[in-house]
Amino acid sequence: MAVLWLGAATTAATTVLAENIDHQGKPIIVTATRTAQTTEESLASVTVISRKDIERQQARSLEDLFRGVLGINVHNNGGPGKGTFLQMRGTESDHVLVLIDGIKAGSATSGTTAFENIPVEQIERIEIVRGPRSSLYGSEAIGGVIQIFTRKGVGEGIKPSFSFGGGSYTTFNGSVGLSGGGKQGWFNMTVSGIGTSGFNACTGSATAGCFTDEPDPDRDGYRNVAGSARAGYRFQNGLEIEGNFMHSAGKTEFDGSFVNKAVIAQQVFGGSARFSPFDFWRVNIIAGRSRDDADNYLGKVFMTRFDTTRDTITWQNNFMLNQNHQLTVGTDYQHDQVNSTEAFTVNSRSNWGVFAQHLASLAAHNVQLSLRHDDNQQFGSRVTGGAGWGYAITDKVRLIASFGSAFKAPTFNELFFPGFGNANLRPEESRSFEFGVRGSPDWGNWSLNVYQTRIDELIAFDASILAPANIDQARIQGLEAVLGTKIMGWQLNGNLTFLDPENRSSGLNKGNILPRRAEQTFRLDIDRQFGRYRVGAMFLAEGERFDDIANTRKLDSYVKFDLRAEYIMSKHWRLLGRIENLFNEHYETAAFFNQPGRNFFATLRYQP
Repeated sequence: MAVLWLGAATTAATTVLAENIDHQGKPIIVTATRTAQTTEESLASVTVISRKDIERQQARSLEDLFRGVLGINVHNNGGPGKGTFLQMRGTESDHVLVLIDGIKAGSATSGTTAFENIPVEQIERIEIVRGPRSSLYGSEAIGGVIQIFTRKGVGEGIKPSFSFGGGSYTTFNGSVGLSGGGKQGWFNMTVSGIGTSGFNACTGSATAGCFTDEPDPDRDGYRNVAGSARAGYRFQNGLEIEGNFMHSAGKTEFDGSFVNKAVIAQQVFGGSARFSPFDFWRVNIIAGRSRDDADNYLGKVFMTRFDTTRDTITWQNNFMLNQNHQLTVGTDYQHDQVNSTEAFTVNSRSNWGVFAQHLASLAAHNVQLSLRHDDNQQFGSRVTGGAGWGYAITDKVRLIASFGSAFKAPTFNELFFPGFGNANLRPEESRSFEFGVRGSPDWGNWSLNVYQTRIDELIAFDASILAPANIDQARIQGLEAVLGTKIMGWQLNGNLTFLDPENRSSGLNKGNILPRRAEQTFRLDIDRQFGRYRVGAMFLAEGERFDDIANTRKLDSYVKFDLRAEYIMSKHWRLLGRIENLFNEHYETAAFFNQPGRNFFATLRYQP
């Protein structure tokens, strides 16, 4: 409750604040509708994190970037390189669809994406779309979609870049890159690395937390080396081709009696072609492969392997019927393959999806209608739909309303894991409604959204059959408020979320709060430049949450305060410093798993 009242009081003093102060230039997004739009045109609730935002925040991981972002709960299992999971708008961590340069990423066995192994130095920007998008993307997009774009060369000529830094917990990282471009072509290559001794990940036991027979107070380190390449060319006839590649490999240590070390790899590569057979017809073809590999060890003894490969192909056609109507029709193919030391009874499956969307502008009204049919080799057919409506009250104020249905296919672990899986599982299903109002006055931007999501057929462990089953239901309600403005040279940047994630399943847990969701979250960023100096701060307050479905193990609310500063040494050289968790707050986002105490980090960066 303390966090709730603190957030409310601060909001009353500064109205509502927004996370995107650097985006007054109306950035172009593509994830919300699979077509190019400005953020103001979109009928979805969208956050864009640009490369400038990443560098301004001095973020060193995706966890840094996502913590406190509107609508996102983050829980981490003990520091850098440890399991990091996102819950968007109160849904499950495997209810978020993740794309990297248009290629679907993630593990087919666990159903989640290893965000902890995607380095921020390889990222150009991130688009976060809140709310269901299965009617465009198929399975997983119940809570929303996150698309990560790797770095892209811009401007004329060839430009090198370099950064190196170090700090607490014997942490070092660095990157080197080369990018270039011209009137028709562009390229970027970046290599980065990080190494840290870390800290003791877990204080749990064999029955809770890290599942180790005895507490292991050693440091649990992490190492990662990653590289990416992206290049494209636009021909005189309008044909545009592009290729992209990202590979991240490393080793992480943690506490456990069964496994306590993992060698991991994440990889995405693909290509795209875009051309217009006629002025009104635009064709996009995207194909690629993503890999998620993990070899697990107990000490130096190899224990298990879980490698998954996902191949995807998309053919999309955008038809400009006239200046007020756009029709999109397309098809997706996906094939998942599992290679494991565990004897999965089925180790591959395919999915075909066809989708259509109509975008219309009628006077002050905007409409989005979408429909999709998926035919999956494992669970059969599913049809999902979506509808959105926007109304411009004035040039600066807009109303929006939307509805969407979505589904999540069971994972290979849930279906076929030896001694655990249930091959009769059905997909999880949801229905969501959202209403909002947003404004973009001359002094900034603001928005207010309310939503409700009902999820049926949620998969949970059924003790009566000793296997997962479709036995749970949930009702999630939320309110999100954001605003960005500038006061006396200070840029203010924040958001406030109220969440009510209720378990609607029958039995003893009915009416309980779904695990690991903070019911209140408030984040405020403040930045200002003084000549060659830039200073900033981030204030994050999250309410209490429960770690278990029975609501017997409570995680306390916490307040976290970070400081950052930057010195512009010359046109191309910068020195950056950051103090995280200034007041050394002790907190947990998952029970028994430690989080960083007060720590600092400094970076030297060269970037033309």
